[in-house]
Amino acid sequence: KDNVLNKIISPFSTEFFRRKMKSALYLCLFLIGLQVHALPKPNHSNKHKEERPHSLGDHSHAEHENLAHMKIAPSNAEFAFRFYKQVTEEGGNKNIFFSPLSLSTAFAMLSLGARSNTLSQLHKCLTFNLTEIEEQEIHEGFQRLLQLLNDSHREIQLNMGNTLFIDERLKLQQKFLDDVTNFYYSEAVSVDFQNSEHAKEEINNYIKAKTHGKFVDLLDSIGKDVVMILTNYVYFKGYWEEPFKSYNTREDDFFVDAEHSVKVKMMYKNAYYNIHRDEKLSCWVVEIPYKGNAAAFFVLPDEGSMNQVEDALLQDTVSNWSQSLEGRSIDLYLPKFSISGSYDVKRLFLKMGVTDMFSNNADFSGVAKNTLLKVSRAIHKAELNVNENGTEAAAVTMVEMRVFSAMIDPPEIKFNRPFVMMIFDKSINSILFMGKVVNPVAKED
Repeated sequence: KDNVLNKIISPFSTEFFRRKMKSALYLCLFLIGLQVHALPKPNHSNKHKEERPHSLGDHSHAEHENLAHMKIAPSNAEFAFRFYKQVTEEGGNKNIFFSPLSLSTAFAMLSLGARSNTLSQLHKCLTFNLTEIEEQEIHEGFQRLLQLLNDSHREIQLNMGNTLFIDERLKLQQKFLDDVTNFYYSEAVSVDFQNSEHAKEEINNYIKAKTHGKFVDLLDSIGKDVVMILTNYVYFKGYWEEPFKSYNTREDDFFVDAEHSVKVKMMYKNAYYNIHRDEKLSCWVVEIPYKGNAAAFFVLPDEGSMNQVEDALLQDTVSNWSQSLEGRSIDLYLPKFSISGSYDVKRLFLKMGVTDMFSNNADFSGVAKNTLLKVSRAIHKAELNVNENGTEAAAVTMVEMRVFSAMIDPPEIKFNRPFVMMIFDKSINSILFMGKVVNPVAKED
């Protein structure tokens, strides 16, 4: 996912390990490495920290803490659509899958140590307008969001967390360390980056455990000047509220474009779903609920209408779709698929106007004193698997449905051509994952 730090990050390469699995599983991981030009004398004061110290936001805000996450929801949504469009501009006609919430969380955490123009560029990229929301409210919003996401009483498997791996020679500003722990519940782990092989093994084992073994040997090397790596991970295993029956799954054609098709395993179900037909944008919208307070939006453009739909992907558009949903019995065809995404966030952010943090102009003086830091690389990886299964937990979400008055034969909505999808967590009113399926059987480049 993301991380945030001061003046230099060293590049590291990654290997993405993919495994087939049952039910719908969404995995995302973001890493940022920080590299230095010069380090102060060795300091061994940064031991493994898990306590939550007092910080600028430690005083109680009981009167509004339950709604703190709602203040950042509009910006998080706007950032999701901006990032999606940036990926589509350079990605061509390929599968897309990423977690906008992971990205925004990681970089918001990084912003705690950013100063001057570096901070302003981050806020602008994340679409936070400080004339409308205070900086402290941003971090309080993410604090509450993380509390809700990691609620152990929820009916879905969903975990999100942050960890700072810090070179034992680097002395961080105590305020930065306190704030990332308090607001983002980040662990801080002291690592000997001079022993790069041992550091690599330690970080890989940590990531493997946090992602339930789905990301293995993520790091294959660590640059010699790296002094900090921030990781943000999201693990979500979702089960359909009403699973598809495997005996209804048949081989069928999926039309990648006008000239090419591939064979897929096409699931089928006749059931009531919240749907909407957008005649202006020439697309169908189908909401499929998960067990627990989450749902997937599948958007199926008519042939030749994908660009039109993608151009209109804005917060207002999705809000209108959501408000226009009506319950109806449909014949739904949805392919089983497995897609993944791997993104050089540095390259994408540079195109989005974030330049200082990657250059010698970076100001991360809030992270460490007397140490020039910059972000040298930021990588985001995600994987999605979807099939028929859904048997893990009892459904707890009731979906309000409005029924058409005069129903004749149920319409057929067949996802046999490229479509857009979004995974929403309704408890935090945020987009967890977003993507586009162009080819359900394509392998990652």
